[in-house]
Amino acid sequence: MDENRMAFTQVSLLTRFKIRSHLLLRKVPNDNYSSDNYSQGGNLMANTGWGNVYKKLGARPVITATGNQTVRGGSTPSPAVRDAMRQADESYVEMEELLEKSGQFIAERLGVEDAYITAGCYTALVLASATVMTGSDPDKCAQLPDTTGLKDEIVFQKMQHYSYDRAFTIPGSKLINVGDENACTADELSDAIGENTAALAYLIQPNQGKAVPLEQAVEIAHAHELPLIADAASQIYPLDYFRRNAQSADLVCFGGKYFNAPHSTGFVCGRKELIEIVRRHGFIGPRPVGRGMKVDRQEIIGLVTAIDIWLSTDHNKRLKEQDARYAALAQGLENLEGVSCEVRYQENSHTLSNLHVTCSGKEAAELAGGLDAGTPRIKVNTHGKDTLVINAYTLNAGEEYIIANALQHLLRG
Repeated sequence: MDENRMAFTQVSLLTRFKIRSHLLLRKVPNDNYSSDNYSQGGNLMANTGWGNVYKKLGARPVITATGNQTVRGGSTPSPAVRDAMRQADESYVEMEELLEKSGQFIAERLGVEDAYITAGCYTALVLASATVMTGSDPDKCAQLPDTTGLKDEIVFQKMQHYSYDRAFTIPGSKLINVGDENACTADELSDAIGENTAALAYLIQPNQGKAVPLEQAVEIAHAHELPLIADAASQIYPLDYFRRNAQSADLVCFGGKYFNAPHSTGFVCGRKELIEIVRRHGFIGPRPVGRGMKVDRQEIIGLVTAIDIWLSTDHNKRLKEQDARYAALAQGLENLEGVSCEVRYQENSHTLSNLHVTCSGKEAAELAGGLDAGTPRIKVNTHGKDTLVINAYTLNAGEEYIIANALQHLLRG
C-alpha cells in the first residue's frame, strides 16, 4: 500500500465519510461522476439490454454490491478476458498440452515450480487431497474414494474450520481436527500426526488469531516428511502477498473469480512432483477422481489472461476508482437524516474496502429486503442492526448511483 493510501486508511478508520467524501472526489477526479446521475437512477441502464438474457427466462438480474459470491455468479471477466476466451473458441487444442503450458505460465508469474488449472478452488482442494493420499501409484489413484491401505488422514486446526473444508474429504480422506475452536498449539498439531497422516491442511487468512502460524505449520509438516495443503482462495492482494502465499506451502489453492477470471475456475500450485500427481487426478487423467470436475479450453485461456492482467494492473488506480464510487454513493445519501457513511479498510484483501451505511432508527435487514425486492434488484450485506455494507468491487460503472437512488426512496419512505 502506498503512503497516500495508508494515510487514507488511517483517517477512514477514525472519521465519518461525510467529512472526507469531497477529499476523495478531489483526489480521484472523474467526469463521469455527475450529480445528474442521482436523479436518473435506474435510467442509467435504459436501452442497454441490461439483464434481458435473464429476464427472458423469468430470472431477475441483480446489481451485486456484496463482492465475489458464488450465489450471485461470482465474477465478471473483463472485455480482454472475454475476447481471449472467444479466440480460444475458434479452434480445438490438446487439453493435456494446454493444461501443462498454462500451468507453466502461472508458475513463472508466481515464482513457483508448477501449477494446474481447476474447476474452482474447491476442486483444487479435492485434487490436492487425493494427491497426498495416493502419490503417483496408478492403482492407488484408481481406487479412490476407497482408501483401504492408504494413509488417509489430513490434520487440520479446529479453529480454522470453515464451510468448505469438506473438500478435503471428498476423495475419501478423513479430516483430523486439532485444538479447539479458539486456539491450537504447535505441540498439539505435531502430536496429532500419526502413522495414517497423509498431510496437514491450512486456511490462509489475514487474521490467523491463535492458530499455529503457517510458516510453523509447514515446518511441522516437513519435520514429519509430510506435505501441507493451503487454501488461499481469495488471498491475492497485495501482489507480493499473492506471490508469498503461492510460495508458502507444498500445494496452495486459489479461486479464479477473485481476480476476474471465469467464475468456475481456480488453480493449485506448488511442488512440481505433486502437481504431476494432481494432473493424474484431474479430469483428463486415467481413471481420475476428478473426471466430473472439467474446465473447458475457453476457461483455461480466460484464467491465464485474467491472472496476467491482475499481476500487471495499476492497483492504486483501481482502488482510487473504487473509492470514487464510495464517495459518489455517500454524496447521494448525505442529506438524509440519520444516515452516515464510513469506508472501512481491511489489509490483504483484493477488494480492500467496504462502505458502511448506518441508518439510525432503521432495520438493516428490512432495508436490504427492500433493495432486493426493487427494480433493479440490488443485493447488499448487513452489519449489526442498522448498517448496510456495500462492496464496490463487483459494481459496474454507474451502479453506485442506482443504489443511492434506491436507498433514497426507501429511507424517505
